[in-house]
Amino acid sequence: MLVRIVKLTFKKENITSFETIFKNNKQKIRQADGCTFLELLQSEEDKNIFFTYSHWNSATDLENYKNSEFFKSVWQKTKLLFEAKPEAWSLTKKETIN
Repeated sequence: MLVRIVKLTFKKENITSFETIFKNNKQKIRQADGCTFLELLQSEEDKNIFFTYSHWNSATDLENYKNSEFFKSVWQKTKLLFEAKPEAWSLTKKETIN
């Protein structure tokens, strides 16, 4: 399994617009082939910083999603709202602690 964490920093005046985009598209993202989990997190210290946290069956599934017309359409709208360049990490889950 691949874990994907993306840090998104928005201009304060664009937070509501981003939250609307996410709300309107989260179900379709969760239904993408290979996506098994998706959540949105917001920093307690800096309210204009968000993280998406998602699980993918494979790196190929993530790449296929990122190359989809759906992703390109949503990303086109989202990137207009940024204050800083997004950062992303793809991680392999090594151990789960319960």
